[in-house]
Amino acid sequence: MESMEPLYSRVVVKLSGEALADSRDKTILDQVKISETAKAIKAVADSGVQVAVVVGAGNIWRGRLADKIGIDRSTGDYMGMLGTIINALALQNAFEQKGLSTRVMSSINVPQVCEPYIRRKAISHLEGGKVVIFAGGTGNPYFTTDTTATLRALEIGAEAILMAKNGIDGVYDKDPNKFHDAVLLKHLGFREVLERKLEVMDLTAVAMIENSDLKIHVFGMKDAGSIKDAVFGQAGGTLIEKE
Repeated sequence: MESMEPLYSRVVVKLSGEALADSRDKTILDQVKISETAKAIKAVADSGVQVAVVVGAGNIWRGRLADKIGIDRSTGDYMGMLGTIINALALQNAFEQKGLSTRVMSSINVPQVCEPYIRRKAISHLEGGKVVIFAGGTGNPYFTTDTTATLRALEIGAEAILMAKNGIDGVYDKDPNKFHDAVLLKHLGFREVLERKLEVMDLTAVAMIENSDLKIHVFGMKDAGSIKDAVFGQAGGTLIEKE
């Protein structure tokens, strides 16, 4: 039975770039996946929750490719940041087709296509009912989009980071794709994640929020209602918070 009220008033949804790719013809974006993602975000926004989104760029650019072709780390990371802007614009278009008012805010200055990230402006957009998509990473090399999600969540006063996963429904004690006896860990503390080096998100990102009241909810993206289910405490998965 669904809760009468959502658990959170403001969330950051972390999406991987790979989740937007077309696995059949290997193109970087899949229309159905993007549309389903937009439908999922709209369901959350329609419930009265303020929504920000951070999207990766793994469908466009991977750091290991930079190593393979001899591009230095800093340059490769900037290329990845530009990839997140491409994904953010694709999401913005899909969101607006669903009737959502949306803003893309980038840590890299590209005023022709999106706004620069300004914390107070982002909060103003959220309070005005807009979905804000944070692009361009942190604007600095050597930091992942997981770190972007935690940094932005802290800056805007979000209560939770919702990590919608494809193909896995939470955090396990070991890889469930390799070990049949892997156990789903339904509740974890930040310190335990760090000590056990569990593959939840970049450990630098976890360390940033170790002493905060921010929660991380890792769950399976089964359908367009999964993110809303997480907001209402109905998605299962793994909840990570301060001990």
